[in-house]
Amino acid sequence: MGSEPVDRYGVMGWPVSHSRSPLIHRLFALQTRQRLSYERFEVRPDRLETAIREFAEAGGKGLNITVPHKIRVISLVDQLSERASAAGAVNTLAFQATGIFGDNTDGAGLMCDLTKNLGLGLRNAAVLILGAGGATRGILGPLLGAQPRSVTIANRTLHRARELAERFSSCGAVSACRFEDVDASRKYALLINATSAGLKGESPPFPSQAVSRDTVCYDLSYGSTPTPFSQWATRQGAKHSVAGWGMLVEQAAESFHLWRGVRPDTAPVLRQISITA
Repeated sequence: MGSEPVDRYGVMGWPVSHSRSPLIHRLFALQTRQRLSYERFEVRPDRLETAIREFAEAGGKGLNITVPHKIRVISLVDQLSERASAAGAVNTLAFQATGIFGDNTDGAGLMCDLTKNLGLGLRNAAVLILGAGGATRGILGPLLGAQPRSVTIANRTLHRARELAERFSSCGAVSACRFEDVDASRKYALLINATSAGLKGESPPFPSQAVSRDTVCYDLSYGSTPTPFSQWATRQGAKHSVAGWGMLVEQAAESFHLWRGVRPDTAPVLRQISITA
């Protein structure tokens, strides 16, 4: 007699071979005694709709969506969560009887890592975000909800940063500037790198004037070795230089809870991921 079928989940991106999400969700499943599988799917942008449809028709239960698909996938869902709608970006899909439900767990994952794991208070703090892409869309709302004194979005092209600042202007004090125009007088408590700058060998436009001995530098990227941003932040004398492992695990826990109705304990998983990184 055959065993019961295992619920299928996965992550779609381009590229996605580096993703640690399969390991994270396997650890969550073992911890919570959930029967599921989780795979990586390398999906070109022109095949996204087809790949999602085929996965759902084959009985797939849910997907994580990563770069570069987080904005494009919005047009393919039937219902958006409030936080995904506010962000204008989706990183989690749940295939339900009523259609495809799209959510964004990035901001919740980041805030959980910053406040619970790192003990960072953001109320009345100055925050600087580098980059104005899909990653920044996902984290802006939750960051502004923590009531910082100001959030500045710096980007290579000013108009994209301004568009995001205007989108979230009703949520708090948010402004935009170019990388080279970052205001050095603000004394940033938190500097977030939401770009891929430096990962491909190019000279990253990180503004050294934004870092003081009181600045926590947080890279949304992660890797088996320190990222170019993390190395740069350490050289600038930042208070702490942190890679995005915590956000990765915490946002995955949010997705897992949406899919399975149980919330895993992230602490042991984060420890294991950090060891194997």
